[in-house]
Parts: sequence; C-alpha cells; structure tokens
Amino acid sequence: MGVSYKISIPGVHIGHATDTKVRSGATVCLFDQPAIAAVHIMGAAPGTRETELLDPEYTVDHVDALVLSGGSAFGLDAASGVQAWLREQGRGVPLEPVRIPIAPCAILFDMRNGGDKDWGRYPPYRELGYSACLSANTDPQLGAIGAAFGAQTATTRGGFGMASAELESGGCVLACAAVNAAGSPMVGDSHHFWAAPFEEQNEFGGRGYPHPWPTDARVARTKSGQRVAGANTTLGIVITDINLTAAQAKRIAISAHDGFSRALYPVHTPADGDLIFVASTKKIDISDEHRLDLGVLAGNAMARAIARGVYEAESG
Repeated sequence: MGVSYKISIPGVHIGHATDTKVRSGATVCLFDQPAIAAVHIMGAAPGTRETELLDPEYTVDHVDALVLSGGSAFGLDAASGVQAWLREQGRGVPLEPVRIPIAPCAILFDMRNGGDKDWGRYPPYRELGYSACLSANTDPQLGAIGAAFGAQTATTRGGFGMASAELESGGCVLACAAVNAAGSPMVGDSHHFWAAPFEEQNEFGGRGYPHPWPTDARVARTKSGQRVAGANTTLGIVITDINLTAAQAKRIAISAHDGFSRALYPVHTPADGDLIFVASTKKIDISDEHRLDLGVLAGNAMARAIARGVYEAESG
C-alpha cells in the first residue's frame, strides 16, 4: 500500500480506480453536500466535460463531484460512471421528475505510456469512474494511482499529490494534483524540486535547492522534446471550507495556477491542458482582506501537491 493523506475538510472524500493493464485510471472528489465550484484553464490543449457550466455567469454554480481521468478524450467517460453512482445516491439538481448529478471532468493524456489501449468497443473509464466513487474515503493514497497512474513528466514519473494549509483567520485549503506535465518538476538534471522553497516537514524529501546552481537549469526540458499540442496535462483541484461565491472561487483558481509555475518548468505550454478546479464547502466565513491569504496559500499548497505526487510516485 502507498502513502495516504488525511483530508482535514469535513464532507470531502477522494477515491481512485486504476487499470494496470491499460496503465491508466480515474480519480473522483465527492462532496457530501453540493459545493460551490469554478475552474480556470491555462494550458492550450484541455480536455473537459461540463467546465463551461462553472463560469460564474451561468445558473448552476454547485457540483456534486469533480472528476480527473487519464485516457485523453476517452477518459471523459469517467464522469458518466460518477454520475451513475451519484444518481444511485439520489444526488443532483432537482428537475422533476429527475435529479441531474453535476460532475465536471478533466482529462490528461497517457496514451503513449506502454499500456494496452486495445480495450475493444468501449473504453474502461465509465466503470473506472464508478469504482473510484466506491473507493472514496478521507485517507486517499498518493503517488502512481488513479488518474495519475500512467502519468509522466519530462524527467520523472508522474503522480497524484496532496497538500494543505491552515489560514490564521480560520479555515483550510487543500490542493490535489494529477501530474502529467510536458515540463519537469526538477531543477535541470538534478533531483531537486522547483517547489523546494514551499516544502513543509520534508514532505517531498527535504532536498532543498541544488548547490551549486546548475548552469543549464534554464534549459526547458520537455517530454520527448515536445513542442506541439497534446499528450500531457497537469490537473488540479483546490478545496476549501471557506465560504466563496462562484466568482470568488474563480479568482482562487487563477491564483492557484501560481503553484503550477512554482513547481513545473516549463508550464502552461501549447502541449499541456493545465487546469484547476476550485470547490468550497461553504462552512466558514472570513473577512474580505483575508481572501488574499487564501489565494496565496492555494498557490503554495498546489506547488507542494505537485512535488509530493511526483515524489511518492518515484518512491513507490
């Protein structure tokens, strides 16, 4: 069994499902009660389902779940499996005589990782999404698992990571990342993480920055030397118990992308579909001046989650 991470925000569960033959998987974040949500996309090659719904100008601003999956466009089927599970629980927007579960989904590209993609008529992701719901808990595993099982970066194995931070004013922010970047989480050809200044309690090895500094650190290392769209993507979810509107959640998603820039180089490239979901369980109110702190901590936690995911995948 791999290393797990204790979720400190009540009402949030995360589950993984992995297909070792296909070398892919799905990850779901379930909310006991509908959560306010938003998304911000900064990569040039995203693959998504129902993300347009999360624009603050539209009517439905709550979600029942958020879904991450491997499999490129095939992986969008994972949301159907999650919807099926949510429907069995009686979840969703009530539109008589039915309820419509809301489960936005984003995918990464893991189709060249050596797994058997000859799955027949239908891809396995719908069932992987359903299975991820069945496994959801408050101590999800980190590393090479779920949506990040077959993930890779330019210089390392990819992985699923998590990190959290507490606000002095109250409340918590939790970052999750499925790392499959075109770029590298490491400084040059070293084993030192770009995210080193933000590390807490040696969570990804306590290696610090390299000394002396590599002379070629500024050289952009990319997966197979890619310069074209597709075949990568890092996916993030930021969850907080602080009460946010959809518009405020959108601003936090934008700030959280700073964490991508602190942990990966290069990032937000034409070959990535990088995006971050933000979800609020709306339990704690804070003053407006403390919302800046939330954005800062979201970026810091996301940088740590990216490095932690790679570290656990490499260590596992």
